[in-house]
Amino acid sequence: MYVKIQVTPDARKERFEQVNETEFRASVKEPRERNLANRRVAALIAEHYRIGSKQVRLVSGHRSHGKVFDVSLAQ
Repeated sequence: MYVKIQVTPDARKERFEQVNETEFRASVKEPRERNLANRRVAALIAEHYRIGSKQVRLVSGHRSHGKVFDVSLAQ
């Protein structure tokens, strides 16, 4: 399943909210350097769906605010 996420890195307060079934908004404290913000967003998605972090993969938007992640819900 693909999920779309609008990400704000370097935020003062971390926030993760679901807009609809496959869209989210996230603000993370981590900076965009060294892929830290992307990794934190992947971890938040894994927590939300209660799956392992290796089941979440960034597909598109590596350097933009709009990202698409592939979430594998099958065990």
